[in-house]
Amino acid sequence: MSEWHKSSYSNTGGQCVEVRESRDGTDVRDTVHREAGHLTFPTTEWAALLRVAH
Repeated sequence: MSEWHKSSYSNTGGQCVEVRESRDGTDVRDTVHREAGHLTFPTTEWAALLRVAH
C-alpha cells in the first residue's frame, strides 16, 4: 500500500483530501479530520470517478 498523499484534485484553500492507493482500491480521508477514518473505493469505482472528473 502506498503512503498517504494530498489528492491532486484538492485545492490549496484548506479543503483537502488525502489518498493512498493499493492493488485493491483507494482510501480517501479528510486532512483536517484524519482521526475520523477513511472511505475505501474499489479500484474500478475509483477509476470511473477519475474518468468523469477529467
